[in-house]
Amino acid sequence: MLLAKLLQYLPYEEVIGDTNVEILGLCANSKTVQKGELFFCYKGESVDSHAYLSQAASFGAIACVCEVADKSVDIVQIVVKDGRKAMAQFARAFYGFPDKSLKLIAITGTNGKTTTSYMLDSIFKAAGKSTAIIGTLGITYSGKFISPELTTPDPIFLYKAFADMRECGVEFVFMEVSAHAIYFKKIEGLTFEVAIYTNCTQDHLDFFKNMQAYFECKKSLFTTGVCKKTVINSDDKFGLSIIKEAKDAITYGLKNPADVFAVNILERVTGTSFLVNAFDGLYDISLRLPAIHNVYNAMAAISCACLLQIPLSVCAKGLYNLKKVAGRLERVAGYNNADIFVDFAHTPDGLEKSLQALKKLCKGKLYCLFGCGGNRDKTKRPQMGEIATKYADFCIITSDNPRYEDPYDIIFDIEKGIRGSKKYVTITDRETATEYALKLLDKGDILLVAGKGGENYQEIMGIKHAYNDNTIIKNLIS
Repeated sequence: MLLAKLLQYLPYEEVIGDTNVEILGLCANSKTVQKGELFFCYKGESVDSHAYLSQAASFGAIACVCEVADKSVDIVQIVVKDGRKAMAQFARAFYGFPDKSLKLIAITGTNGKTTTSYMLDSIFKAAGKSTAIIGTLGITYSGKFISPELTTPDPIFLYKAFADMRECGVEFVFMEVSAHAIYFKKIEGLTFEVAIYTNCTQDHLDFFKNMQAYFECKKSLFTTGVCKKTVINSDDKFGLSIIKEAKDAITYGLKNPADVFAVNILERVTGTSFLVNAFDGLYDISLRLPAIHNVYNAMAAISCACLLQIPLSVCAKGLYNLKKVAGRLERVAGYNNADIFVDFAHTPDGLEKSLQALKKLCKGKLYCLFGCGGNRDKTKRPQMGEIATKYADFCIITSDNPRYEDPYDIIFDIEKGIRGSKKYVTITDRETATEYALKLLDKGDILLVAGKGGENYQEIMGIKHAYNDNTIIKNLIS
C-alpha cells in the first residue's frame, strides 16, 4: 500500500520526505524489520524506540512513524503526537479495517476473562456461529491456533489476525482486554458490540501503583463510548461504580439486584448446576466446571449472549458442551483416590476463591502448591501466603515464573504472611515440589497446583523453559 494512500485515513503533525513509497509491512521491533516496512517509534515505559531508528533503517525500513523526527536518518518520517495510538490507527488502515467485518466482544477484569471467553465461544458455536477467541491461552479460530504472547496482542499482530479472521468468515470475536492493553491504546479505534466487566481485585500494582488507578483504567472501556452495550458484575464494589456511569448497563450477580442471577446452586467436584433467571426467563444450567466463581462467569456469558439474541436453551447447551478450560480450576488427574486441580490463580482474590471452592468439596485434606511471579507486584506475595495457609491444611511454596528475581527472595516474601505457621514447606524447584505434594495425597484429599494454569513455560532469567503443570503432574503419576 502506498504510504500517501495510508495517510489519507490518519492524523499526523508533519511529513518529512516523499510519501509515494510502497509499504510492504509494519514493524515495531528494530531487530526484525524487513525491507520495505514501516517502523514505529514511541517513548515506552523503559525504552525509547526512537534510539533504534537508525538500526531499523539499516535493516530496510523504508519509512517510520515517530513522535520526534530524526533528520540524520534518511528515510520518510511521519511525525505524530502519540506513537502507540498511531501504531493502532496505521495497523487498522493497513489491513483494511478488518474489525468492521467482525462483531467484537470485550471481556475485562482481574479474574474470569479467559473462562468467560471460552464459555461465550462454546455458546455461540452451539448457535451455529463462526467464532474466534483472543486471550491469555492464545488465539483460536477456524481450526487455527496461535500461541499466546500477551493477553491482548499488540496492534500490528492484532489487526493482522483480524484480517485473517475476516478471510476465514469469522463473525464473532471474544477478546480478553487487559488493563495494560487499554493503557497502551492497543484497542484504539475498535468498537465492541458488548463489553463485559468481571471484577477488579489486586494485581499489577507494580505498574498501576494503586487500586484506584488500576480500576480507572479498566472503567474507561465502559465510559468512553467504545462499546454499544455493557454487562457488569453487580456484586463487585468497583462494578457498582461502572453501573452508575455506563449507559443502560446490564447486570449479573448473586448478592445484589441484577438482570441475570442464579438460584438452587449445587456444587460438585465434577461441575456445578443452577437455575438461571435471565431477564425473567428461567432455565436449568449444568456446568462441567466446579466452583461458584464459574457460576459468575456463566452468568456473564449468558447476559452477553442474550443481548445478542441467543436463546437460553442454546446458552445451556453451549455451557454444558464446554468440558474444561486449560488451567482454569481444571481437574487434571486423580492419585491415591485424591483429586488434583491446576489453576491460573495468581492473585490474592483468585487464590482465595479457588481454595474456598475446593474446601467445600474436600472430604480429606486440602493441599495447595503455589508461588508468585518475579518482577511483578511484590505486595501481594505475603497476602497470598496468608490466604493459602488460612484455607489449605498444608502448603508447598515453590517457584512460579521467577523471571529476573532470585526464587528464594520471592519465597521469603511469601513467608512474611505466614510466619509462625507449621502448615507449609518451601521447595524451590517446582517439579520437585509437585512430586513432594503428590506423595502427601490420600483418599478424599484435594491438591490445588496454582499460579501457572495453562502456561507451557517457566520464565527464568529471560529464558522461557518448557514447563506445564498438567504435563508434569501426569508424568510424575505415570
